[in-house]
Amino acid sequence: MNRVSARLAAIAPSATLAVDAKAKALKAQGENVIGFGAGEPDFPTPAHIVEAAVAACRDPKNHVYTPAGGLPDLKDAIAAKTKRDSGFECEGGQVLVTNGGKHAVFTAFAVLCDPGDEVICPAPYWTTYPEAITLADGVPVVIATDDETDFKVTVDQLEAARTDRTKAVLFVSPDNPSGAVYTPAETKAIGEWAVEHGIWVITDEIYEHLTYGPHEFSSIATLVPDLRDQCLILNGVAKTYAMTGWRVGWMIGPNDVIKAATNFQSHATSNVSNVAQRAALAAVSGGLDDVAMMRSAFERRGTTMHRMLSAIPGVSCMEPQGAFYCFPNVSGLLGKSIAGSVAATTLELADLVLDKAKVAFVPGEAFGAPGYARFSFALGDADLEEGIRRFAELVS
Repeated sequence: MNRVSARLAAIAPSATLAVDAKAKALKAQGENVIGFGAGEPDFPTPAHIVEAAVAACRDPKNHVYTPAGGLPDLKDAIAAKTKRDSGFECEGGQVLVTNGGKHAVFTAFAVLCDPGDEVICPAPYWTTYPEAITLADGVPVVIATDDETDFKVTVDQLEAARTDRTKAVLFVSPDNPSGAVYTPAETKAIGEWAVEHGIWVITDEIYEHLTYGPHEFSSIATLVPDLRDQCLILNGVAKTYAMTGWRVGWMIGPNDVIKAATNFQSHATSNVSNVAQRAALAAVSGGLDDVAMMRSAFERRGTTMHRMLSAIPGVSCMEPQGAFYCFPNVSGLLGKSIAGSVAATTLELADLVLDKAKVAFVPGEAFGAPGYARFSFALGDADLEEGIRRFAELVS
């Protein structure tokens, strides 16, 4: 008899967290490692949000159980914030507050998928999506995209992947890891295709405020109103408000689905930490001045990283349109001698670069895109330039 269930034994560890952990372990040993692996802002949480949490700690009403689906005030505030930022109107009762955005992702697939249901998952994808689909007894159907199409999936590709078992399509814009942002026309076309075929859309809007240049976020549920009864919107405070460690996310959807998901959460976790929920309430109820400051810094850093990566022989890189990642094509570096070694895959290249240059990035295999690499520009300007310089000197 197996000691660990086959279902959990089959889960691959988060590649992004593994790279970050390896880099931090080397740092703890005294190595001067520069890590491009973690997908989190390097800014502290804005002060007014922290102060709201401090006050919440002192208030006895936050020392007890609260509704499993989230504090009513927070759910109403999330509904108001969603209307403000994306134009999608909903009520607080259509919101489920979750233990971070990742929990919302898992819950979304758990509430929709029966065994064998297929979920179309364009690649490159965030490393957690296929694992969450599989854990929910769904089947991830991966569609490959590349830098020639700015990593965007087309309606023709979706239609070619559709079967009688297709339950949902995953739609992410701005995208992690590619940094791609779909235009309103592209977004609307995908939403209309989903409506035509009765397919659910699970849309992850966690990077909604991080777009650059002419690229702008547009919500698929807003552009295609007929989609509202077959769409789940996932979001959270992590990226927008530099609150990755606070673990507050949410899911918005039709009442019956949110009721079922809330019942599920009542057995899985009960309520999200009340202190973190009060902090999230201050975040989503407040202005966006701090967000604008962080976005400006990310845009500057993304421009710098794109310029430096594009100058490396054997590397090509799409200019980031959103999120805080560059996703260069590094296939030109494979099979060539680098510091006396040869990397046949981007997995091997990542290990080689970490060993020789003390620079950590996430290989494309983690995202279903071999030959590419994800570099986060959510780190200080000086470290960013030094890290890319080391990488360039090693592989050139």
